[in-house]
Amino acid sequence: MIGLNGTGGDGKRMRYRADITAGSLKVPESRVIADLLIRGVDGQEWDAAILDQNVLQARTGETARRLARLIRARLALMDADLWRLVRDGTGDTATHAVLAAAVKHSRLLGDFPDLVVREQYRIFAKTLSTTLWDHYLDDCRSRDPDMPVWNESTRIRLRSSVFQILAQAGYIDNTRSKTLQTVHIASQVTDYLHQHNESYVLRCIQVGP
Repeated sequence: MIGLNGTGGDGKRMRYRADITAGSLKVPESRVIADLLIRGVDGQEWDAAILDQNVLQARTGETARRLARLIRARLALMDADLWRLVRDGTGDTATHAVLAAAVKHSRLLGDFPDLVVREQYRIFAKTLSTTLWDHYLDDCRSRDPDMPVWNESTRIRLRSSVFQILAQAGYIDNTRSKTLQTVHIASQVTDYLHQHNESYVLRCIQVGP
């Protein structure tokens, strides 16, 4: 049985969870949420911004609530120094800062570049095959026997989200051709991660030829 907090029936936290199906990095929306976090708004102000003012420009209140919850869960794992990089940074800096938070939030996302994409760079592959995702999910089960059994549609949504993130961060040119590219992570982001001993996140995002 899977708990609502991403734990198994024995209370042990699962390594892999399907918490990235909501989509990509959502950088513009993350800038908005980062600003709310930096300003330290209270619960009433938060709800007013997300639901009444619709600062995320979502189609429905429930979509706004779900998106805000995901982004906040990502950013809350970091501190105000990273939030400022998200809110005030240039395009690449903000993107890579959001990526760092997303990787820390989701091991399923982080392990893919670390264990799979890194190897494709090593063997000088030109593109990132979608079949690698299926093999990766199968391998994940050997690392996390308690991983949920996702149906095919969920597996496809997860793959779509991860490949969108890889494209937004620059590891592949787009989600169609999936041509591998060299990524230079913004120095402000790597400096932050070094200073905060985020070795796992650094390893996951610093992959390349």
